[in-house]
Amino acid sequence: MIERRGRRMADSGATAWHQRAVAEITRWPWLSRLNEQASAAVDPLYDRFRANPVVELMHGGRWLGHSLHPALSDLPIGFWSATLLLDMAGQDTPADGGRLDPSSTLSAAGIAAAAATAATGVADWSVSDNEDRRVGLFHGLLNGAGTVLQGVSLAARLSGHRRTGRALGAASLTVTVAAAYIGGHLVQGRAVMVNRVATNTGPQRWVKAVADEDLGDGAVTGVEVEGRNVLLFRRDGEVHAIDDVCSHAGALLHRGEVEGCTIACPLHYSVFDLRDGRIVRGPAHHPQPVLPARVRNGWIEVRGSAPAPRSRRSSG
Repeated sequence: MIERRGRRMADSGATAWHQRAVAEITRWPWLSRLNEQASAAVDPLYDRFRANPVVELMHGGRWLGHSLHPALSDLPIGFWSATLLLDMAGQDTPADGGRLDPSSTLSAAGIAAAAATAATGVADWSVSDNEDRRVGLFHGLLNGAGTVLQGVSLAARLSGHRRTGRALGAASLTVTVAAAYIGGHLVQGRAVMVNRVATNTGPQRWVKAVADEDLGDGAVTGVEVEGRNVLLFRRDGEVHAIDDVCSHAGALLHRGEVEGCTIACPLHYSVFDLRDGRIVRGPAHHPQPVLPARVRNGWIEVRGSAPAPRSRRSSG
């Protein structure tokens, strides 16, 4: 029993090291100061162009259905990994007396892809908060360092210092992989830029939410129904119900500003249609789930997904 307990403690220590490492990163004073300075510079610029469709597309938005940044990040990693493989295979010599070899070409392509990846990363970073923002900044700094190393590596290759270029390219990829690990923590560990309402399905029966007389025309209210937060909205006598938890970052939508039949999330200002949950403006990628609603015996009732039908055994 003592041996088994010791093994469990060792396993928990092995699996929790990354959590301790990231927690330590967020406590670095210099990172906090840099985060404040970067926020002061970037936030006003982002707020100014928030409604621009190009900014929304940089998030991925309603057009792509998920964040664009993680998809683009595969490109520099792939290009620079191929560069390293060509270096190891000795295929980094220019053909026909030229200056560009396959390794240099892929290195340059990775740098170009890194620029686009960085732009989308800054956009996503601008709609993150607190610890996520500090970790995201560290992730960006590592990626920036990897890109700079790759740029110096490319310059060394083009100037004929290929051994130095290969060493710097390997160092660049190492730093970039470390940055990718931090990025993975943000998505998988912190649920940044993921659908916060993907698994919300209940209640599986009609449940009283609020008295009919308490919801005026054009009004919204947030209620909790069997553990699920639901937003109710009435327009021209018809009651609409959508999930009250913003799909982007989990804020309660009913606290946002209502304009006509739309509501803006109070956290990052994604705009949703209150009647059908569709995205009017990002950074949200996923629409708000719609719940059936009805008025019965003086109460507004809602339900979630209908219960799954029971399978019937054949009588054969």
